[in-house]
This record gives sequence, structure tokens and C-alpha cells, in this order.
Amino acid sequence: MAECEVCGNDYDMAFEVHAQGAVHVFDSFECAIHRMAPVCEHCGCKIIGHGVQAGGKFFCCAHCASHAEGGEAITDRA
Repeated sequence: MAECEVCGNDYDMAFEVHAQGAVHVFDSFECAIHRMAPVCEHCGCKIIGHGVQAGGKFFCCAHCASHAEGGEAITDRA
């Protein structure tokens, strides 16, 4: 059994995520998202989907990116 690094649950179906040279152990995708997902620089929500980058920062959507320098031209639809 392995212990989730977020909630501490000792679970027989825990899984590992290997990222940037580190190994993380979680018991659920919820805990993995809580620990691993980037945060939108504008609204603070966790970026679970593709998100966008502008000015070297991460955003959850084009609307939030439009508030950053360099993000004005990003749109959700062409």
C-alpha cells in the first residue's frame, strides 16, 4: 500500500506520477490535480485543461490571459 502525499490516505490502488525528475504518489486524480495543476495567474483557479500562456504566465482561458501584458491577442475562437 502507498500513502497519498496530499491527503495521507493509505490506499492499495494508489498511483505514481513522474514529473520533472520527481515521483509523486496519489490515491485519486482529485489529489493529483490539487498538488500538480498550475494555477491561473488572473483568477487563481486550477488549470485542468489545456489553458493558455501569455507573457510567460499560465492562464485558464483567453479571457484571463487578456488581462496580462502580451495576452490581449489571445482568443478562445478564431
